[in-house]
Amino acid sequence: MAIAKTASVTIAEMREFASFTAAEQRYIRRSLDIGLGRCDAFRVWGRNARENAAIRSQYVAYQELKALRHAIPSETGFDAIEGFIGKLTRVAAFDLAQERIDCFSSFRFLYERLLGAEARPWLPSAFCAAAALPQIQPKRRKLLLQSLSEAAATAPGWSDRAPGFYPEYIAEAAA
Repeated sequence: MAIAKTASVTIAEMREFASFTAAEQRYIRRSLDIGLGRCDAFRVWGRNARENAAIRSQYVAYQELKALRHAIPSETGFDAIEGFIGKLTRVAAFDLAQERIDCFSSFRFLYERLLGAEARPWLPSAFCAAAALPQIQPKRRKLLLQSLSEAAATAPGWSDRAPGFYPEYIAEAAA
C-alpha cells in the first residue's frame, strides 16, 4: 500500500511539473542541476554566451542554498527567522528576476526540491517578499503576487513528505 501511495504522489508531482510552461520547466531543471550540483550546467544548459553568463550568476546566487538547508527555523519560534528569510528572499528574488518562474506553484515546486520539505512553511513568505521587491517590474510583481492562492497563503499546516520527482535534463534524440 505504501508503494502505491508513493507512486501516486510521484505521478501527481509529474503532472504538476507538466502543467508549468516550457520556460518554467527548463528553468526548474537547470536550477536543480545548479542548486543540487547534479552536473556541469555550462555544458548541459549553456547554448550561448548570454546563457553562460546567466548560469554563472545563478551559481553565485545559489551559494546560499547549502547554508539555508541547515538553517531552517522552527515554525514556532522567532529565533533565526531574520537570517533565514532574508537570505532566502535574496535567492528567491534572483530567480523571480530571471522572469522564468511565473507563479507561486512553480516557485514552490523548485524550492521544496532545492531546500527540502522542511522549507515549505517558509516559501509563501519568501515568495511574497521577493515578488514585492522594487527589482521586480510592476506588471510582473502583480502577476506573481496574484498567483499565490489564499489557500497557500493561509495554510494551517504543511506536509513534511520529501518530494519524490526531481525533473532532469533530457537530450533531444538525433533524427
